[in-house]
Amino acid sequence: MALELYNNGHHVCLLFQNLVIGEAVQANQALILDQGEAALLDPGGGMTFGALQSALIEYLGCNGPNYVLASHQDPDIISSLDLWLTQTPCRIVIPAVWERFIPHLTHPGKLADRVIPIPDQGQNLPLGNSQLRALPAHFLHAEGNFSFYDPTSRILFSGDIGANFPHHELHKPVTNLGEILPWLESFHRRFMGSNKVCRYWADMVRGLAIDKLVPQHG
Repeated sequence: MALELYNNGHHVCLLFQNLVIGEAVQANQALILDQGEAALLDPGGGMTFGALQSALIEYLGCNGPNYVLASHQDPDIISSLDLWLTQTPCRIVIPAVWERFIPHLTHPGKLADRVIPIPDQGQNLPLGNSQLRALPAHFLHAEGNFSFYDPTSRILFSGDIGANFPHHELHKPVTNLGEILPWLESFHRRFMGSNKVCRYWADMVRGLAIDKLVPQHG
């Protein structure tokens, strides 16, 4: 069951959690809907595909999303690429630096006219009557990496930035960052490039109107 993050009657943001159980790392998937168009963020791998596709039918019917967005190239982000290309008419939105790598995840010819590469400086992606903003987050876990900001809902989908791995499930949003700092710190010390690039990212997003920060883990 999806957690509704935002709904004004025309624009809806949903979060899917804990579709992976067992050995694989926990990951969140987000769906943004506006005026009949849909964008699926960081859909994960083959382990999430079946459950996620079934959950999406309630909101999209059998059509699938218009866009599948990948913040970077990791398996828990986009290794289900071939399944989405095969079973839906979606277009893949991925950092330009990884465009030459994703053919390894699918079959020859499948990517023709279906990839939207995000340039290093970022870009705006039209969605219905709204838009999503791809914000550079390079070297914060991946050399080519992006966060996605939804100005309508004022939600920042931060990807691996803010990822936290508590020893228990967190079903409710956290209103005090201090609650999850013990589960956040070790991951960020290992996977973030440097304090310098962290500060660049923080300075960039500081000027945005943000009501919710939604990471890919936790």
